[in-house]
Amino acid sequence: MFHEVVVDRGAGPEVDADEPAAGELLVAFGSMVTEAAASVEGDRLVDEVGLSEADAGAAREGNVAALSLADGAAVLAAANPDRDADAMVAEVRDHLLMGMATAVLDVDAIAAKIDADLTGQEVQQALEGRTAMTLGQLAEILAVIERRKP
Repeated sequence: MFHEVVVDRGAGPEVDADEPAAGELLVAFGSMVTEAAASVEGDRLVDEVGLSEADAGAAREGNVAALSLADGAAVLAAANPDRDADAMVAEVRDHLLMGMATAVLDVDAIAAKIDADLTGQEVQQALEGRTAMTLGQLAEILAVIERRKP
């Protein structure tokens, strides 16, 4: 899933596990989503998965920064029927929260270190699923957490 690109060298473009950059992570996310979207037939991303035409096009082209984590997971699940999109999103959130505990980071520290225009409260809401998190925001948050892990 998305958080595994840091440790899974076979998942796509090379991501430095010691110093992951948000840009590297986003490129890896884009590769994953594009590959999955390419394996899904025709209009199924719109008709069955529920993506808008614009989001389906972005997924097919790899422009995933503005795509929500939930929509990205839905594309991956559509390509792999053994995976559940909601479970993948929950797994990512769990990974982020556990990483924050390991790295001794709070939401305000993360908000101060990312380029996304989010407050600590907005980071917390995104991590808890009370507001949508984009794959661009996920890349930035994950990069901060992974760089701080011991």
